[in-house]
Amino acid sequence: MIEREVTPCLVGLFEQYPFVTVTGPRQSGKTTLCRAAFPHLDYVDLEAPDQREFAEADPRGFLARLGEGAILDEIQRVPDLLSYLQVLADEAGRNSLFVLTGSEQFRLSDAMSQSLAGRTALLRLLPFSLAERRQTGASDRIDDVLYSGFHPRIHDRKLEPRQALGDYFETYVERDVRRIGEIRNLANFRRFVRLCAGRVGQLVNLSSLGADAGVSHTTASHWLTVLEASYVVFRLPPFHANIRKRLVKTPKLYFYDVGLASHLIGIEHAGQLGTHPLRGPLFENAVVVEVLKHRFNRGRRSNLSFFRASSGLECDLLLENGSGMAAIEIKSGATVASDWFNSLNRVAKVLPPIAAKAVVYGGSDWQSRKDGEVVPLAALSETLERFERREKA
Repeated sequence: MIEREVTPCLVGLFEQYPFVTVTGPRQSGKTTLCRAAFPHLDYVDLEAPDQREFAEADPRGFLARLGEGAILDEIQRVPDLLSYLQVLADEAGRNSLFVLTGSEQFRLSDAMSQSLAGRTALLRLLPFSLAERRQTGASDRIDDVLYSGFHPRIHDRKLEPRQALGDYFETYVERDVRRIGEIRNLANFRRFVRLCAGRVGQLVNLSSLGADAGVSHTTASHWLTVLEASYVVFRLPPFHANIRKRLVKTPKLYFYDVGLASHLIGIEHAGQLGTHPLRGPLFENAVVVEVLKHRFNRGRRSNLSFFRASSGLECDLLLENGSGMAAIEIKSGATVASDWFNSLNRVAKVLPPIAAKAVVYGGSDWQSRKDGEVVPLAALSETLERFERREKA
């Protein structure tokens, strides 16, 4: 079993709070993580009808049966239980009581803010990072990464990605979408999700998405919120600042798992990706999510954005910190070009807080240049660590 990078953070926070809540996509490894980190705690799956019925009908009796604490899986299925957990924590007056997991972020966050504010630490677990994926023996070859993605089950059990991701999507649509979004036209919804996959790395255009899916702008907005709530997609915000340039204010769209995005656009084997017109956007998606995982696995919130001015000047990714910003350009090509830093240098003149620059590319060699670093995807985590050490210094 692969020890997840977030484990030390999870264990440390459990000692500081009555509760720790771990959210993330289905099959990202939340249950396995929590049971491995806390083998002494009882485990209850609230997806099981009998357990859910017990918790809903007799919450006090349900919690009393658990004694000193437990792991409560998919807590969003019984949101009223959170109020009883609040009372229990206040009466106990100590930390390290319950570990909660959930896969519906907005609904769960609302319930947490009402009942467990100040009593729970919140962690987000996404599918494997590249380093975790590598520990399963999976290939680091770019096209293999983009094709098979990062879901633990695919790599732990050596599943065929095409079949596994197809099953994952169909199960998600049939189970979560019906419940979260009350969506009745599943055929149009499936078309909408595939259209989203074809637009990774692009500015969100709800009117265009809705028109292509055959639904209204309002419906497209609702469906995108459903996809965000269930950790399928996320919107990367644009950078805003008091500078004398007109900046784009529309977010960009990405999938939490690039393998699922590849599946949804019809990729059936890694060999298709070499010449596919969306290879660049999919590579960009993989890089952005890898940086997001680096943040989440250390218990931090997202501090990511992108820069784009109406003049066309842009930077794919900005990371803000206390002492400045790091700017990252993303190129899927394997051959380093001399002009790759041109845009980053121009952005650095507009945004003086930029203290570090890097180009993440599809090659295999790391290079240090006068304008910044050229970094292969496999070395991205180490580069982010260097950025952070520079920040602390």
